[in-house]
Amino acid sequence: MTVVDSRTDLSREESDVLLSRRGVSIAPVDDPGEGRGPSWLDDWLTANAAEVVAWRRHLHANPELSRKEFATTELIAGLLRSVGLKPRILPGGTGLVCDIGSGPRCVALRADMDALPLQENTGLPFSSTVEGASHACGHDAHTTVLLGTALALASATELPGRVRLVFQPAEEVMPGGALDVLAAGGLDGVERIFGLHCDPRLEVGRVGTRIGAITSASDLLELRLTSPGGHTSRPHLTADLVNALGTVITGLPSLLSRRVDPRSGTVLVWGAVHAGEAANAVPQDGVLRGTLRTGDREIWAELEPLVKELVGALLAPTGVGFDLHHRRGVPPVVNDRDSTLLFRAGIEAALGEDALAGTEQSSGGEDFGWYLEHAPGSFARLGVWDGVSKQRDLHQPTFDLDERALLVGVRVMVHTALAALA
Repeated sequence: MTVVDSRTDLSREESDVLLSRRGVSIAPVDDPGEGRGPSWLDDWLTANAAEVVAWRRHLHANPELSRKEFATTELIAGLLRSVGLKPRILPGGTGLVCDIGSGPRCVALRADMDALPLQENTGLPFSSTVEGASHACGHDAHTTVLLGTALALASATELPGRVRLVFQPAEEVMPGGALDVLAAGGLDGVERIFGLHCDPRLEVGRVGTRIGAITSASDLLELRLTSPGGHTSRPHLTADLVNALGTVITGLPSLLSRRVDPRSGTVLVWGAVHAGEAANAVPQDGVLRGTLRTGDREIWAELEPLVKELVGALLAPTGVGFDLHHRRGVPPVVNDRDSTLLFRAGIEAALGEDALAGTEQSSGGEDFGWYLEHAPGSFARLGVWDGVSKQRDLHQPTFDLDERALLVGVRVMVHTALAALA
């Protein structure tokens, strides 16, 4: 793999200093899967549950935006080295991969590390200390779960094969840091890949799985219109730009609904429109921006030329000129059947049959889909709601999670890796 080594090597003691709890005491965290084994996993979680919570709180208080996750990367690398592992930093300096175990067979477990450019408003004692940045999508939990999984696996006397840990940067920006991992050979030799994402609609102790599409492709559209402009009393002497904008705003979503399979979950929603200032002047330029999503990989590949065709057809009678920028984002995450069944086996082994939950397809985008173009895999949703307090949605300033979910995540990822290598 074309990965480079880290510039520094943190000892466990140095990492512990970085993981200062800022004077916040951490109460014992209940382990919903306690006693389900294997014994080395139970022992590791019993000894390290409080430390797992401390990792998450440190990461939460010190968020780093996409491709700026340098301190997060160094912290993870130091903790992995402290138990004898050999992490390899990606060429960009953020993100890393690390193998545990030996043998020709290898499965991968992935976590994303980046924060959102969003001001936190939780009031937590370990709230973000970085102005305008927060872990409002739960990536601090994802990173912590995989870190705990890594150190727990490292405590086992023997593993049935290799587990590759993928700590990925830049999930929150398109087309996503998964491409950085792939470009560095991070999935070379991997049979399957698995990932978890926080779900504030599911209670702690439950994990949602789905065969087939679980997220959608997400593209950005920007349409710029041009006109000679003129007076609103004489629209026949110019090209009415605002009327043309309205034609596209209503017409394009309607036409798309008749040109693609309605079962694909394809939806276009406009988020921004601007043209003109004066009520009696036809403006010379305007802009329209929106997102185009679909849950079908084949339709996603066809959308760019189709959208251009339809925009041209809608605007042709208006005389308005246009420039369409179609920025392709990430493909849909389409879970492989066999990988999802292995995931379910891991969840059941970790927590029992009652932990299994279904989940709906989301219209949100997730760059985990890029991995599935290189290896089969499955993506699941980790319940983080305490079942009592108000549900706080992702990407909101008030998002928080029940920290018992961290231990649930560790158990699920460990057991899923073991199931996939069995």
